[in-house]
Amino acid sequence: MSETAAQVGVAAEAVAARFEELYGAAPEGVWSAPGRVNLIGEHTDYNDGFVMPFALPHATVAAVSRRTDGVLRLHSGDVEGAPVELSLDDLAPESDRNWTAYPAGVVWALREAGHAVTGADVHLTSTVPTGAGLSSSAALEVVIALALNDLYTLDLKGWQLARLCQRAENIYVGAPTGIMDQTASACCQEGHALFLDTRDLSQKQIPFDLAAEGMRLLVVDTQVKHSHSEGEYGKRRAGCEKGAALLGVDALRDIAYDDLDAALARLGDDEEEVRRLVRHVVTEDQRVEKVVALLESGETRAIGAILAEGHASLRDDFRISCPELDLVVDTALSSGALGARMTGGGFGGSAIVLVEAADEDTVTKAVEEAFAAAGFTAPRVFTAVPSAGARRVV
Repeated sequence: MSETAAQVGVAAEAVAARFEELYGAAPEGVWSAPGRVNLIGEHTDYNDGFVMPFALPHATVAAVSRRTDGVLRLHSGDVEGAPVELSLDDLAPESDRNWTAYPAGVVWALREAGHAVTGADVHLTSTVPTGAGLSSSAALEVVIALALNDLYTLDLKGWQLARLCQRAENIYVGAPTGIMDQTASACCQEGHALFLDTRDLSQKQIPFDLAAEGMRLLVVDTQVKHSHSEGEYGKRRAGCEKGAALLGVDALRDIAYDDLDAALARLGDDEEEVRRLVRHVVTEDQRVEKVVALLESGETRAIGAILAEGHASLRDDFRISCPELDLVVDTALSSGALGARMTGGGFGGSAIVLVEAADEDTVTKAVEEAFAAAGFTAPRVFTAVPSAGARRVV
């Protein structure tokens, strides 16, 4: 058993015990769904493009039992208070601004899709940092979806659960996110990164074992919180959709990299913001394909330069970085890192840093000292280990 699996097992026992205290009976099962880091492919998923996430050992663990009375009871060990009781018949999009909107939205999406879910008791806890760009919301959604899929024998595949969870977040919560986060949480495999085509949801598991090659991938949580449901994310998505419409394609995925200059010229100078968004998406899709090719050919260290290119594009074209993220990347690269970039939706959250194992402490110290010198809140730094996707634990 891996260290990650052992940690989830311990968490599952504690969650099951607390469930029984809350609801007076043992749960029917315990499930786990991880957060994720996106190695490359940012803001491409809602443009029908390519992404390459992998699952983290950090996960949401939920104990769940069925109910037959149309009641949903939700409790989180991370939030003070008694279980929140909801009527399934009263669930309505954008009616809830609390954490409960995510699991309730999944139940709503399942029922809207015609699945006969009649209620549930839920107790959960999570080690996925919130607001850090590591998909804490997707982990919460997917763990509920998988539990209900098993308990109600819905026989839905991982990608189908991901679609329902995305619908929950888009419609019920009101956050215009793409499909990557939920698919990563539902479908990733231990020791691999997931090459995902978000148009047809075809998947390829790419071996990604940095430790065996003498490298590490650090996650630097800047402690700057973000929220996808705030306006800037939505503005970027709307700008991408406008670009596709102006260029006469279904999605920016359809603009070939070799045709990018001609496409940008067609948009003209009066659409400078749209041009920047288009340039990022088209070049980012190519970066994903480059990283896949390098990993498959064993040239793992060479992906570092592509990560840095991706950050420059997110900073300058998509304009979703922030001083803390830029400081992580600039400091890491000047301290000997192989590559670095922001990861996640932007406006805060986390950066990833690819380093030689021997340089891990040096680069970490340099970033921490740079934050202190800038007067920023101290970052949280940890090593990302490609881990298993959602699964039943007990």
